[in-house]
Amino acid sequence: MRNFIVTFMLLTCIGLQSFGQPSPNAKIGSITGKVIDKTLNQPIPYASVVVKSKVDGSNITGGITNDEGVFELKNIEEGTHLFVVQFIGYKSFTKEITISRDNRKLELGTITLSENSIELEGVSVVGERTTIEQKIDRKVINIGKDLSTAGASASDIMNNLPSINVDQQTGNISMRGNENVRVMVDGKLSNIPVNQLLKQIPSTSIKSIELITNPSAKYNPEGMSGIINIILHKNANIGFNGNASVGLTYDENAKFNSALDLNYRNGKFNLYGNIGTNIGKNNNHGNIFRDVENSEQLFNFQDNNKSYLYKVGVDFYLNDKNTISFFTNQNIYDGKAKGNTNIIYNDDPTRNYFQNAYNKTDNHSQQYNFDYKLDFAKEGHNIELEVDYNTFESDSDFDFLYGGNTNLQNYSDFVGTDRTQLISNLDYVNPISENSKLEAGLEARLYESDIDYSSTGLTFNPDSGNLEATLDRNFIYNMDIYSAYVTFAHEYEKWAYQLGARAETVDVDADLNENSVYNDDYIQIYPSGFLTYTPTEKNQYQLSFSRRVDRPGLNQVNPFREWSTPQISSLGNPLLEPQFTNSIETNYTRRLKNGSITAGVFYRLIEDEINRAVYIDRVDTEKIILTFDNFDRTSAYGLEISSNYRPTKWWNFNASFDLYSQTQRSVTERSISPDENITIDEIITEEVKITNTPWNFRMNNNFKVTKILTLSLFGMYRSSAKGIQFETKPMYFVNTGARLSFAEGKGTLSLNYNDIFNTMRFAFEGENPYQQEGSFHWESQSVYLGLSYRFGSGKNRALSRKNRDDNTKDAGGGIL
Repeated sequence: MRNFIVTFMLLTCIGLQSFGQPSPNAKIGSITGKVIDKTLNQPIPYASVVVKSKVDGSNITGGITNDEGVFELKNIEEGTHLFVVQFIGYKSFTKEITISRDNRKLELGTITLSENSIELEGVSVVGERTTIEQKIDRKVINIGKDLSTAGASASDIMNNLPSINVDQQTGNISMRGNENVRVMVDGKLSNIPVNQLLKQIPSTSIKSIELITNPSAKYNPEGMSGIINIILHKNANIGFNGNASVGLTYDENAKFNSALDLNYRNGKFNLYGNIGTNIGKNNNHGNIFRDVENSEQLFNFQDNNKSYLYKVGVDFYLNDKNTISFFTNQNIYDGKAKGNTNIIYNDDPTRNYFQNAYNKTDNHSQQYNFDYKLDFAKEGHNIELEVDYNTFESDSDFDFLYGGNTNLQNYSDFVGTDRTQLISNLDYVNPISENSKLEAGLEARLYESDIDYSSTGLTFNPDSGNLEATLDRNFIYNMDIYSAYVTFAHEYEKWAYQLGARAETVDVDADLNENSVYNDDYIQIYPSGFLTYTPTEKNQYQLSFSRRVDRPGLNQVNPFREWSTPQISSLGNPLLEPQFTNSIETNYTRRLKNGSITAGVFYRLIEDEINRAVYIDRVDTEKIILTFDNFDRTSAYGLEISSNYRPTKWWNFNASFDLYSQTQRSVTERSISPDENITIDEIITEEVKITNTPWNFRMNNNFKVTKILTLSLFGMYRSSAKGIQFETKPMYFVNTGARLSFAEGKGTLSLNYNDIFNTMRFAFEGENPYQQEGSFHWESQSVYLGLSYRFGSGKNRALSRKNRDDNTKDAGGGIL
């Protein structure tokens, strides 16, 4: 809501009104002060401060308050003017001021704003339109009703965001074409697999999504592409309040989702909790054709998943200086899946066979978070301790049954996974002066992973590099990280900069059956720098640099079979080393009369790149093995443009275009013989180098039919993209929907028709290690019906829970 207010006030109070005519009087004056909430005695950031002409009411100059509620307006001409402070939900403050040669610098001190109860009742918690803010080290997308009603879960709305793509087959998420991205919720990492996590978060629970493409030294340096931070709504009203939502998605199968958020605040206590469910069945089918054998694989998969999300928390406001908070997250997942794969040899039907696969997966994730914050006498001066403990337990059973003309034997895989994650950090913030801030901190991250694997068939032996018979195996992967960081930020007139560095010591141990297979101990420094120049309120320039690391994920180092089809097995590589990325990025933001436009370019230099390696199975040369390896230095660059425009009062649209070019290196194998039966001597290994320049275009239209009815039309086009194994073909889709508000804006009814032309698919063709092409389809042409309703009687803002990573300076923004 805060971010919506920033943009709204800037446009309505500054941007949409023309400034007054130039005055012949000298611009010699300045005004300083601070704006606070009268009831809570807390700063009000992003309030609009404007100097108006006393004669005709036109704007002379203006700005907004910073995070501490402080403002400063400069270059004010001589004369008597009106000084106005405005903020949605509060009564306006107006004062007559006089600038003269004897009274150039006006110090207005502390200005208190009182709530406007009538106005508050008409303010929605969620804005109508999704808005965007360009901050000094991130892009903040505030989710409006147009996106929160676009689908049932976070996964459904991710493809609507600039530079973000979600693989509908695997659920993997990528940013700027790379899946090496960290996903956090409220600034915290989770042990839950990302594809599962995104489907468990109801879209109506999302307040904003932060795209941190070039994170500062304050952040964990993990993730080559950066960080996606999902911020959930936190109720900030006195008394009892809540929000309930329910949704149904239907194509071939029905999928249900629901969420209930409750909050009660009275005096020094704030108690909150929520429950979310996601239940549904999905069908998926596809085919892969191999030219050399004139054979085809036909796939048909069905799954039935149930997930439940529970959260309970409490905040204790001991006094004005001390706050203690605690919450726990509980995630329970129950998934069942079955699949059928038919292998058809068109030239020799006697070789045809099939595989039936059955899988059952249960997992439980638990998160416990403690936070203590101490505020010192000086505004913004504080120290904070946070401890976050997370566990993840999972059991998966796989059964593979064969039939037809094959000698392959039935087998079963059993995988048990236990992961723990302990993160403790101590943060210190000291605003040295009105324009300078020093931040420092210490952090410890301890990760432990224990995987038990047993199989009645064949599994990968890292010593021989082959699939061999095995009974039971145990893989332990531990990583301890200790770090310290310091950043310094300063503002000077139209310039702002932030410099920082993070030092980390890392210890990694990997054991297979109690034998060490990998050990690494290293120290790294991760510097970062940001520079912002704002010559006018309509123009802003940014330049940033950071160094990051992408440490191998558990699925990349796990030597046990992750998944398997009759002709493909996916395995990890426990010998993987981390890759390091140096990234530089520049952005430009331009405010228009009826919108805004933001453009940016980036460049990355990547060391020891982690990528896929493709090998021919030595046990069965008709099968391939997918694994990972490190490769030489490579680079990537890209361009991003996003804009919005409101042609009329009833129509607004936003559009985004992103293009990125990257060079991928990998090792693959192929046969020098065109015969169907390949011998070991006929297999050669070669390094593959792929240069890839894909692009995406998105456009979202909103049509306001009446005060309560809005129609939407969304379209996306994704170009072809080259990979190590294959080249994906272009894809596009169009979604349409309607949104109806009722009960004075407290309720919302949404009806969406997704992929109306049924064009969403994953189609590809490739050459390594075999000539092949194929496509996969899923339940994309669906109808979604959703209902949400806010209830409660609270009117006053409460102290919000701390979000550790929400600590940046504004750098302008616009509407997405």
